[in-house]
Amino acid sequence: MDNQQKTIQNFVNDRNHSKKLFTAGPASLLPENLTGLRPCFGRGDEDYSQVEESVLMHLKKMTGHTHIARLQGSASLALEIMSLNFLYGDVLVVQTGYYSDRMFWLAESAERRIKQIRQVDTIHWQELDKTAGNYDWIIACSTETSCGLKIEIPELRKTADRIGAKLMLDATASVGLENGHENADVISYSSCKGLFGITGACFIAFNHMPNHEIDSFYLNLATHLEKRMTGPYHSIASLADVLPKHNEIRQSVIINKKKFLTDYKKWVQYPDNNQPLLCTYVDCEISTNDSSVILYKPRSDLRGSVVCHLGEAHLAENAKGMIQNVLEVKEVQK
Repeated sequence: MDNQQKTIQNFVNDRNHSKKLFTAGPASLLPENLTGLRPCFGRGDEDYSQVEESVLMHLKKMTGHTHIARLQGSASLALEIMSLNFLYGDVLVVQTGYYSDRMFWLAESAERRIKQIRQVDTIHWQELDKTAGNYDWIIACSTETSCGLKIEIPELRKTADRIGAKLMLDATASVGLENGHENADVISYSSCKGLFGITGACFIAFNHMPNHEIDSFYLNLATHLEKRMTGPYHSIASLADVLPKHNEIRQSVIINKKKFLTDYKKWVQYPDNNQPLLCTYVDCEISTNDSSVILYKPRSDLRGSVVCHLGEAHLAENAKGMIQNVLEVKEVQK
């Protein structure tokens, strides 16, 4: 390790020591987030063009999709553009929590604005086997961080096939961590969370172009595919050195998840097949006396706590889950 790398590593170690994250993303700071950064521009910069092409090719390979659009903004922006550009006909939203409710709102908004959607229905995730009728699209949030729930993507694909629908996923909390994204026709996600990049970029990945265009410069998918505006250059650069090491970094999440499931087995609420790698819902109140700890506050009125497992990403496969030693448990009232 040369002196520059040592300096970066020391800086990252200091930053991660000063703040312990149990939140849903971004993860702890990685040296690779910084080493990938560079001056860059979207036109006439061959160095950056090569970086972006490499990152996008890696992401397409990771999820199994043919096309990808990169946008500057949060996953919410990608979700809205995805909904407006792809949805049509009869739409079914799988209810899992706050983030599926957001997808329902976006689908209804698309129904009002573009007149391509006939109706938007919902079904609870525990009743998927009861789904009947014919639909053009089924929408799901395969990892619902608001309640620490995972639905297997292949199971969603089976439901979509049974009702003759295409599958749209909010993959924000599952991409890079869970398997099966190739089963979805279109997905969207952000640069942080399970990709381990910094915030600021979002992506829409798909296999076939949408059937209609949106009368909006910013919300038209083609605008972003054709790169008609400033892109998320530095957020993409923050992934350039991360993605080649992604499997090793991902091991930190697996290690923390397994340790948490063991240590908090008494309070774990969902069976193994509904456990996402990103987070765990427990029927107890997680607290701490350590002022450097940032606990996750779900966007839902939830009894108990959701704990996320990205806080030792910088340790990669050397993680031990020791970060969890700062947590304390308080029983909730029945």
